[in-house]
Amino acid sequence: MHTINEPARMTPVAHECDICIVGGSGTGVFAAVRAARLGASVALIEQHGFFGGTATAGLVNVWHSLYDTSGANRIIGGLTREVEQRLLRRGGGTEHRPDPGRGFTFNSAELTVLLDDLVREHARIRPFLHARFVQPLTDGARVTHAIIEDASGRRAVKARVFIDASGNGDLLARAGLSFRQLADLQPPTTCVVLAGLDQVAAKHAEFNLAQAVFDEKHPDALPRGFLWGAGVPGVRGARMIAGTRVSHADCSDADRLTHAEMEGRRQARAIRDIVRARFEGGDAVAMLALPAHIGVRETRHADCLHRLTEKEVLEGVRFPDAIANGSYRVDVHHSDRPGLTFRYLDGTEVYAVPGRPPEKGLWREPRGESPTFYQIPYRSLVPKDADNVLVAGRLMDADRGAYGAVRVMVNCNQTGEAAGTAAYLACEADTPVSEVDAGRLRELLGLG
Repeated sequence: MHTINEPARMTPVAHECDICIVGGSGTGVFAAVRAARLGASVALIEQHGFFGGTATAGLVNVWHSLYDTSGANRIIGGLTREVEQRLLRRGGGTEHRPDPGRGFTFNSAELTVLLDDLVREHARIRPFLHARFVQPLTDGARVTHAIIEDASGRRAVKARVFIDASGNGDLLARAGLSFRQLADLQPPTTCVVLAGLDQVAAKHAEFNLAQAVFDEKHPDALPRGFLWGAGVPGVRGARMIAGTRVSHADCSDADRLTHAEMEGRRQARAIRDIVRARFEGGDAVAMLALPAHIGVRETRHADCLHRLTEKEVLEGVRFPDAIANGSYRVDVHHSDRPGLTFRYLDGTEVYAVPGRPPEKGLWREPRGESPTFYQIPYRSLVPKDADNVLVAGRLMDADRGAYGAVRVMVNCNQTGEAAGTAAYLACEADTPVSEVDAGRLRELLGLG
């Protein structure tokens, strides 16, 4: 590769604070809010012009259940619950209890503005929008500054503790910290909001969108992945559809990300075109919105003090430093074959491929009692080789199966809250993040 030599430059420090968070998804915002409420000063860096990540830029308008698998006990609270309640009061969300597959649907536009409100309510948070993280500055095992590029040019943020909530591990990788990538990454999906599907369904009793778009008789048929959708609260006839799949797309690579974005949008439009071509009344179907960013399931994983395993998830192992609870099933999208695999806490397993009967089985023999939820330990957010860096969201350290469960937003949100709280404690005690008192952390999170 041809290289050039950039001349040295003086970079102004735009802000100094206790905690700098790279990535303003729900994970990053919740980290910032938790830390600010405890008294820390926070910088929040986001590459888009708005917060929310997959829930807003990606148009994925579903948060999964806050309850255990019995549906009787709420195991997730905190800011996820607070935001859900605020959306309900505005008519911007719908609760679906006890449906484990879609605990809460929301209007992504309403959530976008609500996250602005959350940030503005805390004077200790300094937001940086349209700001792309470029490079960290380090001093031994510590990160000292985050270099950003925004509308004002190249600037720096100085902080005592850093949280990488970028999803792709931008700070982690560029700081030279240890991470890994699997050879078989779960493929990303481009969502689309469509209008008019209800009109087609009213005319055709046999209408099945998944069967239609995956039917290989159509020249634009989608790769056989998995299709699901959700209504958009407050918008009659609008439905978010997630059915596209771009296999072998490492979205931490710029060129592959570019390809994935364009291919995902092509597939999203093909959903509309297939319905129009195959069903009377299909001309009523139209695209209302496309995402600002493809929905990325997996890129880098941090190497942390503990790697959460699929066995620990499915057996419901309890951890003394647990900072999050979850009940979402193991859900692995395959890039090397069609469909996906579900594994459940009750020992059952399903391999699902559109257009075929599901293949049902067991991953373990039946037993008298099964766990109803699992936990994520704080150690899975603490990189092995840095004194003042935490990870949150889909960067957490988990093996392939465990990651298939913990990667969903209600779980990532909790890791953001935990990372923000732990960063505050590290600043308060002036200790490395690995030495944060887990008992005090759980107490502040309302878990102890």
